[in-house]
Amino acid sequence: MAGTPDLFVVCKKCGSEVSPYITECPYCGTRLRKRAPKIDRRTGDATPKPARKLPRPALTPLRSNEIPGIRADPLGRPNATIALLVLSIFGFLALAFVARIDVALLDLDSDPWKYVVSGFVYSNSWYQLAALLAIGIYGWRLELRHGPVLVVALFIACGLGGNAIAAAVDVGDFILGAPGAALGMIAAWALPDVVRARRGIDHDGDLLGTAVIAVVVAVMPAVTYGASAIATFSGGLLGLAAGALLLRTQDTTR
Repeated sequence: MAGTPDLFVVCKKCGSEVSPYITECPYCGTRLRKRAPKIDRRTGDATPKPARKLPRPALTPLRSNEIPGIRADPLGRPNATIALLVLSIFGFLALAFVARIDVALLDLDSDPWKYVVSGFVYSNSWYQLAALLAIGIYGWRLELRHGPVLVVALFIACGLGGNAIAAAVDVGDFILGAPGAALGMIAAWALPDVVRARRGIDHDGDLLGTAVIAVVVAVMPAVTYGASAIATFSGGLLGLAAGALLLRTQDTTR
């Protein structure tokens, strides 16, 4: 009958049949178990030892684009991206006290601090909304996948570097904002997914939505004074180069 204790156990050393409630064989002294089983006083049956609970694994099985040992939390806090957005908002508020021309990047002979400050100041709110939307979305996703260093590096190379390239060309316009960072982050994020899509492999990104945002950022120089087309597309090309480097560290066959 299920649940009924064994009437005896066999000693492995001498082969004698002994009680299941003792810890040592009375004939040869061999230790049968570490401790005697607990006995239910009401029924006299031996209480089985409860099964040991194993700890749950700290990490779930890896998903697409996850690195072993690092959980890709879709709701994680992208501190570097948030810092870039906050600095851009402060730059917009600063325009209440200074003229745009005073902080704009004009040419290579501009003050060194303008190479940095001009990337956080936008000529109007619609231009700022388009650029910061792209930086916020794709900077967030890049930071969760690759870390904050990449996001800051892309902003410096694509955004501030794109502005510097535009200033070197010296077309006579003043340069404000970081459209190159916006288009560069889009390119760096989208390139691996584009490669997966061409190979018929599942991918996480929304390529159609990404294309729409990229087009909006790309047309800003045509409709906004202060948004440089050279800075925008230079940053986009630098972002594509960064995306190509990221492809070497990712398994695009998944």
